[in-house]
Order: sequence, then C-alpha cells, then structure tokens
Amino acid sequence: MDSDQLPPPDRLPLPVNSERADIGLTHWHERLERLDPAVRAAPAALAESDTGKALLRCIFGHSPFLGQCLLSDPTFLVDLGRLGPEACLEQTLADSRDPKLARKSRAEVESGLRRAKRRVALVTAIADMTDAWPLLQVTQALSDFADAALDTALAHLLLDAHEREELILADPERPLDRCGFSVLAMGKYGARELNYSSDIDLILLFDPDRIDYRRARGVQEGMVRMARELSRLMDERTADGYVFRTDLRLRPDPGATPLCLSVNGALTYYESQGQNWERAAMIKARAAAGDEDLGTSFLRELTPFIWRKHLDFWAIQDIHSIKRQIHAHKGGADVAVEGHNIKLGRGGIREIEFFVQTQQLIYGGRDPELRTPRTLDALQALTEAGRVTPEAAADMHAAYLFLRTLEHRLQMVDDKQTHSLPATAEGVGRIAAFMGFPDEAAFREVLLRHLRAVEAHYAELFEEAPSLAGPGNLVFTGGEPEPGTLATLQEMGFKDGERVFNLVRAWHHGRYRATRSVRARQILTELMPALLQALGQGSDPDAALVRFDTFLSRLPAGVQLFSLLYQNPPLLEILAEVLGHAPALAERLGRRPALLEAVIDTEFYAPLPDAQTLRDELEEAFRHCRDFQDQLDEARRWSADHRFQVGVQILLGKIDPAIAARGLSDLADVAIAALLAAVEEEMAASHGRVPGAGLAVIALGRLGAREMTLSSDLDLVFVYDCDDPAQESDGRKPLSASVYYGRLAQRLIAALSAPTGEGLLYEVDPRLRPSGASGPIALSLPGYQRYLEQDAWTWELMALTRFRVAAAVPDFANRIRSTLTAILTRTRDPERLLLDVDNMRQRIAKQHPGRSPWDIKYKRGGLYDLDFIAQYLQLRHAAAHPEVLCGTSEAAFDALARVRALDQETAEQLQEAIKLLRRVQNYLRLTVGETFEPENTPSGLRAALARTAGVLDFETLERTLQAQTEAVAQAYDELIGEPAATLRAAASQNE
Repeated sequence: MDSDQLPPPDRLPLPVNSERADIGLTHWHERLERLDPAVRAAPAALAESDTGKALLRCIFGHSPFLGQCLLSDPTFLVDLGRLGPEACLEQTLADSRDPKLARKSRAEVESGLRRAKRRVALVTAIADMTDAWPLLQVTQALSDFADAALDTALAHLLLDAHEREELILADPERPLDRCGFSVLAMGKYGARELNYSSDIDLILLFDPDRIDYRRARGVQEGMVRMARELSRLMDERTADGYVFRTDLRLRPDPGATPLCLSVNGALTYYESQGQNWERAAMIKARAAAGDEDLGTSFLRELTPFIWRKHLDFWAIQDIHSIKRQIHAHKGGADVAVEGHNIKLGRGGIREIEFFVQTQQLIYGGRDPELRTPRTLDALQALTEAGRVTPEAAADMHAAYLFLRTLEHRLQMVDDKQTHSLPATAEGVGRIAAFMGFPDEAAFREVLLRHLRAVEAHYAELFEEAPSLAGPGNLVFTGGEPEPGTLATLQEMGFKDGERVFNLVRAWHHGRYRATRSVRARQILTELMPALLQALGQGSDPDAALVRFDTFLSRLPAGVQLFSLLYQNPPLLEILAEVLGHAPALAERLGRRPALLEAVIDTEFYAPLPDAQTLRDELEEAFRHCRDFQDQLDEARRWSADHRFQVGVQILLGKIDPAIAARGLSDLADVAIAALLAAVEEEMAASHGRVPGAGLAVIALGRLGAREMTLSSDLDLVFVYDCDDPAQESDGRKPLSASVYYGRLAQRLIAALSAPTGEGLLYEVDPRLRPSGASGPIALSLPGYQRYLEQDAWTWELMALTRFRVAAAVPDFANRIRSTLTAILTRTRDPERLLLDVDNMRQRIAKQHPGRSPWDIKYKRGGLYDLDFIAQYLQLRHAAAHPEVLCGTSEAAFDALARVRALDQETAEQLQEAIKLLRRVQNYLRLTVGETFEPENTPSGLRAALARTAGVLDFETLERTLQAQTEAVAQAYDELIGEPAATLRAAASQNE
C-alpha cells in the first residue's frame, strides 16, 4: 500500500455494476450526515479523494455485505487508511481478547465480538482483493480472530457460571487457565486456513477432574449446557450480525453423543471405533481456545490413532476409499463453469485436500515430516519425500491458491458460505471482474486450466483401485453430506438423501454390533456403492434402506456376512430384492438375519417338503420346548422361516404359484394340527377331556382350497364330535362339552393369532361359522348340519364348496366330509340360486367397486367373478355330478367342462385367466401390498411383475390382463348376470 495505507485505484478490481456503486456512495454520504461534524470530517474527506472514492466504489459495486460493514462503522475506514491493515487487525484482535470484555454483560460481549468481526472482515477483504496479503496471511487472520472470539466468549460463560456458583474457577482472574473445558479447531480452522465466510468446525471436550462443578445435574450436563451457550453466543444473529457459525458435527458419532464430551470418552471412541476419515480430519486438529493445555494433551494422546506406523491391507483400502467415494475424472472432460462448485466439484479444493491427506495418512506414520496440518506445507513435504512429483505439486499449489482466492471472492459478495459459481454467464462475468480479470473469457481459461490439472492428478491417485463412487459421488465422511453425494443418491432413486447419509454414517460410527469392528466397517465401505445401487432399484429405496438398517441392527456380527455379500454379488442382489420389493420378507429377515446365509444353498430353492416331513420337523422342534409359550414361539419361527423361503422363491420367479400355494397350505395345516394338540394338553391340565369326543378344524376360503398366499388369513369353522352338548369333561374343573369345545376353539384361535416375541402366525377369521360373529365359536356336527340345511345363506354354501378338514381324528374327519358333501349335493332351485349369487356379487361390487385395473380381487372380470362362476356352477350341478366339488376354482372349471356344465373353450379361458390373476395378485401382495400404481413404480419392479406373469414386458402384461378380465366379465354376464337380470325383469312384470 502507498503512504496513506489505502490501495491505489489501479490495484482495485473495477466494479461491473456502476449503478450499485453509485447507490452505495449515496448511502455512504447519507450515513455521514448523521454523524457529529467533528467525526464526519475525516471519512468525508476520504470519500472525496481519488483513492478513497475508488475503494468505496469497488466495495459497493462488488459486495453488498462489505458495503453494509462500511456503513455500520464508517470511521473504521479512516483508521484503516491511516494505520494499515496489519495494525488495524492487531488492534481488533487485542480488543477482542481484552479480559475486560469477558467480564461485561452478555449483550456487551455479543455486540463487541460482532463489531470486531465486521472489522476483521473489512481488513481481510481489502487486503485480499488488493493482493496486499498473500492467501495464507488472510486465512491466518480469520483463524486468529476465531481463536480470540472463542476465548473471550468461553471466558465470559465461565465467569458467569463462577458468579452463580455453578462451578468454581481455579483462578477467576485467569478464567481459562486449567478450566477443564477445551475447544479443538478442526478442518480449515484447525490448519489456520479459515475461509472468508466459513463455519468453524469444533470439538468440545471437558475433563471432570479439572472442573469443580457444584450443581446436582452433574458436570456432563453442565458442560453440554455451556457448549450450547457457547455456540449460541457465537452464531446467533443479532442487530450487529453474528461472529461465526459453529459446527459441532465432527465430534465422535454426532448423532449419538452429547455436544461436549469427556476427554476419556472421546479417547475411548477413537481408540475403539475411530475411522480413517476421522484420522484424516484429525491431521488438522489443534487446541484453539479454552484450556489449551488440556486440548494439546488430548491430541498428544491421540497421536498413535492418527499416525500409524504399520497399516494392513484393509486399512490402506479404507484410506483409499476416502478418495474412491468421489467420482474422479481423467482426460480433461468438459466442466460447465456456470454453477460449478469449486470446493466439492471436479478439480476442486476438496480433491486437492484429499490428494494430500490420503497420502499423509499412509506415509505419515513412518515420516513425521509429513504431519503438517496446512495443505500447501504438506504438499511441499510430500514432494520433498518423493511421494508427489514436482510437476503435480506445482499444479496443485497454483490451483489451490487460485481456487481459495476465488472462494473468498464468492463469499465476500453476500457473506454466504457458498462455493458455487453463479449459474449465469452474467454472474460469472461479475466474479471475473471481482477477481481482477480483464474479461470473462480470460477468467474461464485460467479457471478451467486449474480444474483440469487438479482432476487429472487426482484421478491418477490410486487409479488401480476400483471406484466406490457408483454413478457419482458417494461420500459418507465428515459432518454433512456434500452436494455431489446428494445428487447421486437422488439419481439412484432415494428421495431423502440427507437421511441416507446419516444412516450410512451411523453404521460407520459403529453403533451396531455388526459394525463395531474396523474390519467390518471397511468391508461395508467396499459394499456401499453396490448395495445402494441395488436398493435403488426397488419400489421405495428409502424404505428399503431403513429395512436394511433394521437388518443390520439385529446382526450379532458383521465381518462374516459382509464378506459373504462382497464375494457373492448375486446374494447382495437377492438381499436388495427382498428389502426393496417385499416388506413382509424384509421384516422376517430383520428378525432372523441368519436366513440370508441359507439363500446361497441350492436346496433353498426347492419346493417345501411334503406335509408329513413338515409335520415331523415341527414335532421334533416341539420336543425341545420347555412349555406352551415356547411352543407358540417355535411354531412362529418354524412357519415364518419356511414362508420366507417360499416368498423369496416367488420373488425371484423360482417356483410355480400353484406349488407355492400348496406348500403354504401344508404349513398352515401342520401348524393348526400341532397347536391344536398343544392346546388340548393345556386344557386337559385343568379341565380334563370329554370322553369319546374331539374337536375338528374345517378350513374354508384360501386354506380350504389349498390356495394360500403369504398374506392369507385362515377362514376356520370348529365342530366337535359329541351328540350330548351337556356331557362333561373328566378333569378337576369339569365343563360341559359345548363350553369345553368353545373354550378349546378360542384357545386355538389365540394360539394361532396372538402376537408373541416371534411375531404373528396367522390372522384367523371365524366369521364363516353359523350365525357369523354372533354364533357359538364351536358347534356339534349335528348342530352344524342342521344350520346348513335349514338356515344357511346361499353365500355360506358357496364358501362351503371349498371346505377341507384341516385337523381331526380320521373317523370324525370322514363323517364331516360325508355330511358336508351331502349338503352340497342337494338339489337346489336354480332360479333362486342364480338370483342369490348375482345379488351377492352386486353388493360386493357396491362396497368394493374395484376402480383400479390392478385391483385383481374386486375389479370386473377379477378373482371374485371367477370364484362366483365356479361356485354357482358347482352348487347348481353337484346334485347330478358330485365330482365337480373339487376345491379350487381352476380345478372346478375343468371338472365342469368334463360333465358339460361349461363349454370347453370357456373353461380353458377361465382357467388361463385365473392362473394369470393369481400370479399377479401373489406378486403384488408380496411386493407393493394392496395398492399398485404403475406410474409411481420403478421399471425394475414392473419388469419383474411381467416376468412373474409369464409375459415379455409390462406393456404386454397390461394388454393381456385387460383382455383376460374382459373375457371373464363376459363369461360372468353370460352365465349369471344376464340370466339373473332376465329373471328380475320377468318378476317385475308379473308384479
């Protein structure tokens, strides 16, 4: 600077916005008018000089923020011109550290520090944009002021606590000495490389042995409160602005730890769970404020964690992963200047820092000369050690200076922590002028040269290692997600990128048993891109990731499974398929993670064994149970594991739906029979047994037809074998047969449907019993027979066409079959039957209109129409042809065609339709649940649905489904709907 300490006009960047500069000068003069004449004279004279006017126009024309700083403190510019920036900075720092300031009121401390911040901002900005100070002197000045502000703010809080007798200071005249509260500076602040509008990254520590704390809430809570107050004092915005925004998220596991940690707690974390990226962060750490002796001692203790003399393969791989998570480019690919993030984008500041820090971590354990915190110093040390070529070092050095200077100019405009260039060419032109370039083209040329040089050297670093970036950045280190990672996650299909970042970062903090070992976290890092890409293919990637989190939280250990997934990519795809497409299966996997290992066994994809083998399995498991509660849990585990197996087979298209349905029905049969026997034993302990009698379970609905799905409930009817309902049991507390079997049925329902620690076995629906929910839960066989013959509605007889005895002694089962078959084969009034069936279908259509084409059950031509056609024709023709009573609708159509109750072409059409609809319904129930919206469903799931349905693609499936349901609807109209309408019309005319 010249003799008057202000920069000459030719050293100042010309304002590109003359109008804004003129408006600023007008505001300057208006501000001076409000000052005392004696005070006004010097700044007014300064504004009239060529040097002063040029500086004011430069500031007002380029930076609204700096202009506001000038207007808030106009006389300071006079001091700056008289004394120079170094002296003004020294005086401002001295004022900020003045012990008297810390003893003033909270409002005075806040105001004093904020006024000092404005002055430091002006000094450093003017020195920076005029090249009066080199870059590192600017960042040093900003860092020194942060140290001073933190010391004063903390001293004020400690003195206030001392006066309130919350704690007792060792020396109130020197409140920071051995105060037991230390502030560690991290990141750029720790290296004294603070940028112009940066947050300050802090870790706050306390030593309870140094703090004489007097309140009942305890020193931990007290220090957290002080940490909160310190942050508030620094970053709360008042009429005077703010001091610094504070960021405490670089502390150990910030999502689970308090704002202020004990020294021992922090040491324990780093020694047991610390990650390599935290080692990288600690390279720049220093004791910045408060009890600096405590902070320095802590960092000394941490030296073996940061600087390791020996690194194994996985540790080196994990260090590499810090860089490999960023999508590196090589070959000078185009970079769009507009909107480019010069910190996190390609060729940016972060790449230079990672280029340096990753090599410091690998080689610094054996070479103390590489342990310097400043980026450029470390780059020079790496070059001298032969780890970086002189050419690469020169390019990186020049780029670092240029990009950090540009970063400052971007932030000076509005005091925003931005790192992105303006999104328009006009905005880029303004920044080019602020940087002192003669035109926009010259600026672009220099910027792109630096960015391309950095990205070329950066891409060469560890280039033999496979990328961990996926389609873009996937960085899960640091305190907050970087924009590239959020953009990548969005591209993958995740809606809440910040939540994904926080979940993944929590895994790396070792909160779960599975991720507590360093090796487990290192393998998980290697898995992360493939895992996220696989989960992103599901219908709801965010929900799938939450399910994986649940799965992870229940793993007893991680290394074995993570290694298995790492070495078996198909297994990872299956895991993602389950988590992403099948919530019910994911829930089971979350409860039983060991099931995943079974998936790689080829026998896992075979159909379930036959019913007798299943029965033997469950009986063997029951033999090891201690009591009835154990049996309930074991039945749920056994059933759920097998249903998980079938579900995965369905999901992957490894099993025919009909075979799956029979297997699932066998599971239910075996569970019902086993639990019935267990419940009978429980009843007998108190009430004995009813001599010569027994309970039977009749299955209707899906179970009766052996068409169970993974989500089917059980439609059950209970009948008992006792002609005299008054007959009593023979136990200590005798009950009549009607009461005994009613309670036994209730207990069986509870055994099947009550949730335990192992979850739910089945939902049970007993409403198909006589008189529905108001009727007795269990009837004698003669009573059930009388009801069906005299009082049953037609819809109850329709349901009965699917009956099957699921559990009973053989003789009783045979009598039940004979009785119910006799009822179903009675001759019926065909007209009444026709009207009853159609009336029932119309009521269902009114309640459940089936508006969506994918409402497979209720839509016109859907499963209800198919079942009603089959059941109507069975009831109509069973008297003459009992063989049509064959359980499933699909089998019934074939039997009805054989007896010519249905023409062959229609039967085949209906069979083809029911196969398709069952396949589609089963897959949708397994994946998306009740509601399917193709437009909101990922293409991968739509394609999987088409494969499951046996067609080429989803568009073909839509056309096929439409054609099939139209054919079913037409068949229903021809067989039921139109004849019923004709009968109604005739009856109306007769009236």
